[in-house]
Amino acid sequence: MSAEIINGKELAQQLKDNMKNEVTELRDKGITPHLTVVLIGDNPASKSYVKGKKKASAETGISSDIIELPDSTSEEKLLQLISELNNDPEVDGILVQLPLPEHIAEQKVIEYIDPGKDVDGFHPVNIGRMMTGKDTFLPCTPFGIVTMLKSKNIAISGQHVVVIGRSNIVGKPVGQLLLNENATVTYCHSKTKGLKQFTKMADILIVAVGIPGAIGADHIKPGAAIIDVGINRLADGSLTGDVDFEEAKEVASYITPVPKGVGPMTITMLLQNTIKAAKGRKA
Repeated sequence: MSAEIINGKELAQQLKDNMKNEVTELRDKGITPHLTVVLIGDNPASKSYVKGKKKASAETGISSDIIELPDSTSEEKLLQLISELNNDPEVDGILVQLPLPEHIAEQKVIEYIDPGKDVDGFHPVNIGRMMTGKDTFLPCTPFGIVTMLKSKNIAISGQHVVVIGRSNIVGKPVGQLLLNENATVTYCHSKTKGLKQFTKMADILIVAVGIPGAIGADHIKPGAAIIDVGINRLADGSLTGDVDFEEAKEVASYITPVPKGVGPMTITMLLQNTIKAAKGRKA
């Protein structure tokens, strides 16, 4: 029996429809949620992501603007801009699109954003609140993954989750969020020996390694739920994940496709965080 598909595009649309109502209620109270995205340079992938964020914002009634700066922008100028946005009462969410040019320290920029406007959920204050189970802005991709699992009523509490990948953006925080939901979490990464012995124990397997088809049927415990975070562009221009989808869907009980899986959820959770920030503005 083939796995049930967790369609992130459909779920994202349902969530955005609900958000539209939330935003209408806020607008009626005189609050229009506003997201400012800062884009530095001409990275085509970054430009595409930013365009997607603006389109999704418009769909839900969130107002947004994009501040585009050249690659040559100094760190000092960027920090000055962030300071202005931090102090602008009309800006609820600030997102500086990563990656940044080499001469700008990414972590310094993240830490400069007001934690109350950090809709990416990357500021150390928000990461600390997440670690301790407090209410905060959650990192968007991990937030989306947990939302996807819950949308299918997939049991998390007491289950063994294996995360392949340990980035600050996906791997580490998604493990923490699932630990907060009472899962038992194992992290695997490029230095892990005997990967299959861990992955075959996973009730929920989350794969974020950036290697096309890295995980096949022989890595998967029958009946596991598979979340594929990878987005890899092949030579023919098509997109594929880190999991061999055709193989895996014959073994798993649930699986996310690529595309139309985790990707659409990331932008949707960014919008959710922006609405949360706007509600906090007049709280």
